Parts: sequence; structure tokens; C-alpha cells
Amino acid sequence: MSERRVRVRFAPSPTGALHIGGVRTALYNYLFARQHGGDLVFRIEDTDSNRFVPGAEEYIIESFRWLGIKFDEGVSFGGNHGPYRQSERRDIYKTYVKQLLDAGKAYIAFDTPEELEAKRKETDNFQYDARTRMQMRNSLTMSKEEVEALIAGGNQYVVRFLIEPGVAVHVDDLIRGDVRIMSDILDDKVLYKSADELPTYHLANIVDDHLMEITHVIRGEEWLPSAPLHVLLYRAFGWEDTMPRFAHLPLLLKPEGKGKLSKRDGDRLGFPVFPLEWHDPKTGEVSSGYRESGYFPEAIVNFLALLGWNPGTEQELFSLDELVPLFDITKCSKAGARFDYQKCIWFNHEYILKKTPEEIAALFAPIVREHVPGETTERITEVTRMMKDRVSFVSELWPLCSFFFEAPSTYDEKTRKKRWKEDSPAQMAELIAVLEGIDDFSMENQERVVEQWIEEKDYKLGNIMNAWRLMLVGEGKGPGMFDISAFLGKEETIKRMKKALECI
Repeated sequence: MSERRVRVRFAPSPTGALHIGGVRTALYNYLFARQHGGDLVFRIEDTDSNRFVPGAEEYIIESFRWLGIKFDEGVSFGGNHGPYRQSERRDIYKTYVKQLLDAGKAYIAFDTPEELEAKRKETDNFQYDARTRMQMRNSLTMSKEEVEALIAGGNQYVVRFLIEPGVAVHVDDLIRGDVRIMSDILDDKVLYKSADELPTYHLANIVDDHLMEITHVIRGEEWLPSAPLHVLLYRAFGWEDTMPRFAHLPLLLKPEGKGKLSKRDGDRLGFPVFPLEWHDPKTGEVSSGYRESGYFPEAIVNFLALLGWNPGTEQELFSLDELVPLFDITKCSKAGARFDYQKCIWFNHEYILKKTPEEIAALFAPIVREHVPGETTERITEVTRMMKDRVSFVSELWPLCSFFFEAPSTYDEKTRKKRWKEDSPAQMAELIAVLEGIDDFSMENQERVVEQWIEEKDYKLGNIMNAWRLMLVGEGKGPGMFDISAFLGKEETIKRMKKALECI
């Protein structure tokens, strides 16, 4: 038999914003597909109509567009295995439900929610399985005529998978090895509901993976308990030869390391857990997103790739293309990965360093022009060149370097007490005269003239520079003083100094 083309899928439910853990799952599927020259399929699992949230599907697609994770086929991408939205595949699933019923691998159950609840109260740890199914209202305990009459009468029912006890189920997992469980602990899962004529996740998942020729199922650890059921379903259909290989990824843990990462952790510690800002249409609540918080998509991808896997080297910065040949699904950790959001901020800083001043200036310019309309791109780029290495987010640039564009209106009291000496006014008046006498106001020439004056006067370099900085900046921050004065130019520098002498 020839080797099958690798095909993987990412199949979210449109029930709200995409969690960052789901983004990592999609990323690992992308890396695996690209590494093996295979396909990445985007499927929407919307069989739970009660949980559908308008706008969620579009939000998920936009998230991946921003992140640069490209799909080969699926919802909004086209392909030969559609439809890719499960709610549009009702008739397909009905065919396979009938196949299981006809083969005696599934049965119809009429138990109402009230009857099931009563049974749970009556029996500790009640499970609908080989031990209890013959006490319930289903096609195993009723005659064919009774079943047909109930269906004809419009009674709602479900179809349950008939699980035989005493069967050893082996799940071949690329990360966890051979996972073995006994079928006795599994219940007769509901596969189909007549109420909405839709299958549950379990049946739809198996049928779709088979028909879409999925070769590997890479998903979160939380789905591991359902893997044995999926193996049994593949066997029930006689599809053992096309059963996909499983890989269950480690959980993303809270920053403290204990428990699964949740939105509450992000709210508590001030970091997003969604790729894009999410506006909940039901509650009106707005949740922060990585894009709107000023993160670069490359930084998020790089950070997520190394949560639960690493290439075994000291290198930490990787582009998406660089990750593809290095990624090894079998080297993923079995243990949960702590979500170190501070490390994510570090990655964003590193990507600011990698970008050119022109790239950062393009992002910074709208912020500057909100405060100073008409400010030139050239001047914004020059400031960015001096200051971008000092920030982790573009939004941090304005508070750090607003003084380049706007003269200080106040002077930091703490800096004044520490840096403004008794003889500072006289020395600064002298410095104004020195600067007024300079024709070539370039950084290099200023530095030569001013330092020569300091040396001749036997002044302390630190005292002069600190007092001068307070006058031009308003506090003790910024790059070298000659960088600042050269950028401001002779007229603005002297103007600020004269005003400061009056105010400080």
C-alpha cells in the first residue's frame, strides 16, 4: 500500500473567541503539515446549535489571517472534501448513523432528561453502559413495533454507541506512546440527536476525519479521554486501515504552573488569552487581544511554538518558515506547559529589535500625529531609530519620547531635587551662550565644543549633562544629550533652556 499524503485538520467550534491554546494547536498542525508536504484543513464543528455565537467563525478566520497561519482547504478556503461546516453535512451523518444501527453497533434510546436525572440520583456514579442499558427505555429493551410507534409519534430520541465491555483499546499516540484502556470504563456515548437532526461531536468527528482523509489528529490533551471511543468507532465502521495517528498536546497551564490557563488568569495578571480583541455579542463584554495590545504576530507564533516543544538548541528566535523543518511532534512534552506571559513580552521586544526603524516608525506615526498633527515621517523615523530598542511595544514609545515632539510643560520634582545644583542656573546660562555661538549644530560638533567648554571651566560633566537634560526633557530620561539637542535643533534647544531657567 502506498504512503498516504499527510492531511491534518484544525476544527474549532464557533462558540466564542479563539483561545490561545487553540492557536497553538492550529500552529502545531500547520508545522506538521508543512514539514511533511501535506495539507491543513479548516473545519467548523457547529453541531451544538445551542452554543453557536454569531461572528465567531469570522473571528477565528481573521485570527489566523493575522497570525500568518495559512490553510489549504476548508471553510472559506474551498477544496474537494466539502462541505467543511458540519451543520451542512446532516444527510452525510444520517447515512452513517443508519449503518451503525443496521449493523447492531448502535441503538435508539428514548430516555427523557428527567428519567436520566432520576437514575443518577438513584444510582451512585451512574453511567449508561453494559451494566445499566437493559434497565432503560431503548431499542434493546423494547420491541421493534414499540420503537417504530414512538418514532412515528414524534417522540424525541438519541442514538447511542453500543460499547462491549472487556475490550482492551489501544491508542497509538505520537507523544504519549501506546495508551491502553479497557472499554468497561466507557459509557454508551450519544452519537445522534433527533431533536436537531445533528450528530454529536464524536460521530461527526470520526466521519469527517475519514471522508476528508485525515491522516493525523493533533489536538489538545483534554481530548485524550475521547480517543479510545474514537478508535472503537473506527473499528465499528471497518475503517481500521485509515485510522489516523493521534497526538495529544500538553495543556497550557496558568503562569504559576498549576491548573489550566483560563481567561480569568489573563484578567487577573493583565495579559490577553485571545489572539484578537473579542466583543461578546451576548454580554457586550470586551476582552483584550494580542493584536490590539500591540504584539507582533511573529512574536506570538514564536512564543507559542516553544510552549511544550523546543528544538533542543539554545536558539529562541524562529520565523514560521524556520520552525517548519525543525518541528518534531514526537519531541513534544507530555507535561503541561506553563504560560509565561512575561516571556511573551520579551519575544515582542526581540521582534522590535529585529524590525527596521522605518517599519516601527510606520506604526508609531499615527500615535505621534494624534498629539502633533503634521509631524514628518522623517523626524518620527529618526526618533524611532534612537528609541525603539528601549521598548517592548510600539505604544510605549510616546510616553518615553514625547519630549522630542513637545517641549516639557513641567519639570519632575524628584529629578530637580537630585540633579539641579546650586550653581546649575549660572552654568546653564553659560551653556546657552556657548550653544548660541555654534554655527554647525551637528551632534559631533556640539559634543566637541561643549566638552571643550566643560573641560576649560573644570565643571563636572555629569552635573552639566543632568541639568541640561532636565531643561530639555523635563525629567531624567532619554538618549545622549547631543542626540537630543541635534534633533531639536539650535533654536528649539535654546528656547527650551531659556524657558526652563525661568521655571525651575
